[in-house]
Amino acid sequence: MKYNNVMSKTEMLSEKTGKPETREIYAVYRQNITRYFEEIEKNVTQCMDAISQLQQEFILVCKNTIDNTMAFQQEMVTKSGLGSNLPQSYLKSINDATDEFVKTNSLQNKALITAIDATRQNMKTFHDNLKAFTTMDTSIIQSWFSSWKPVRNP
Repeated sequence: MKYNNVMSKTEMLSEKTGKPETREIYAVYRQNITRYFEEIEKNVTQCMDAISQLQQEFILVCKNTIDNTMAFQQEMVTKSGLGSNLPQSYLKSINDATDEFVKTNSLQNKALITAIDATRQNMKTFHDNLKAFTTMDTSIIQSWFSSWKPVRNP
């Protein structure tokens, strides 16, 4: 830092930290994009945790509601003396429907995981291709600049 608040062209004081900052555009970009993505990563993690906890609470509340409702109904039927046995054909239909639901849910979950994995792989491929194109573009630019530079003979 310089005295009397005189800074070089590439330095200035940060309003937030009071420390010298660069004024060079790419350094400023890197600083700000880093801050941006750090905040996003923190917020996404917090949101995912909150959503996961909410989902677990929702599942527990649904299960408890159904269990309590069934216990109440069972008690009322028992006290009333009504029968609660199902015919074999109903029992088979209910069990078959539950089996199909469980299978469908499992297949849906596998398809979702496969789609997420494919998306992750596509993002990796995109990143790898971007790095390759950037390297190629840099080589082309360097080649152009080297051909435009005047050659000095000693």
